[in-house]
Amino acid sequence: MIPVSFFVAGAFCRDRGKVVNSFASDLKRAVGSVRFPLAVLIQLAALWVGGFASQAYRMTVPFVCTLPYACGWLEEYTGSFTRLMLIRSTRRGYILSKFFACGLAGGGAEALAGWVFTLCAGPEAACPLGRMFLSGFFWASAGALLTAAFSSRYLAWGGPFVAYYFLVILHERYWPALYCLYPPEWIDFTHTWMFGEAGLWLMLLGGVAAMALGYAALLERKMEDA
Repeated sequence: MIPVSFFVAGAFCRDRGKVVNSFASDLKRAVGSVRFPLAVLIQLAALWVGGFASQAYRMTVPFVCTLPYACGWLEEYTGSFTRLMLIRSTRRGYILSKFFACGLAGGGAEALAGWVFTLCAGPEAACPLGRMFLSGFFWASAGALLTAAFSSRYLAWGGPFVAYYFLVILHERYWPALYCLYPPEWIDFTHTWMFGEAGLWLMLLGGVAAMALGYAALLERKMEDA
């Protein structure tokens, strides 16, 4: 987490106004696109089938949360708009904005769907909104990292799904004791964790921090040629 803190601080110290404007613009694009309400509707439908513990919901999480903005950078890069966007922000601010707008949109879609479902289905079907948001943020970040690594929309959307089910198979067939790496556990929270739920948050936030550093390193390299 410390390297990410330095990265964030560096982005803000250079030109706070540009970074804030860049982030606001990216978040507006992520939440304002048609893919954000589409993601919410898909998750709402999956929740309606059987709640947040259903197979229908679980199988959609790693894909749907990448829809809103996992390809945000790639769309600008392939459209040759990257240099134009950098005029409005610092390089670090640009990278930071893309990554966190993607994560917030992905997690927000999951949490919003859970909130609407809870309102409609009643308190007995209440969803763990915080853990849904965190899980969505994590998988959306994974999609962003894959986009930066391979410049592929298909890997951005499908890669997290493959990784999700690899971890599911690893736990269910080969290593049942490894519940900390079992993605449904990140939402269901049925086991005893060190530090309780805070342990889950620390693990996933650590994963997000590692992906943020990888994303930054990849984009720094690719933007040299932008």
